[in-house]
Amino acid sequence: MDQVPSHPDTERYSVTLCPPAVTAVAELVAASGVSKSDVINRAVLLLGFIERERAKGHDLMIRDTAGALERIHII
Repeated sequence: MDQVPSHPDTERYSVTLCPPAVTAVAELVAASGVSKSDVINRAVLLLGFIERERAKGHDLMIRDTAGALERIHII
């Protein structure tokens, strides 16, 4: 695997979010009580985890309360 370059402890980005992403961030902020930055940080970390697992050949699954599994596809 490629080595990840070292970066400062924090780094500021300016991004333009599409309307559905703006809505999702607002909903997550309201539901979780964390800041927009925290929501976006968590999303990036989650996507990184998912991509590392997919690179290992693993699938992303979700289980409902009845125990049924469904594969999640991220395009």
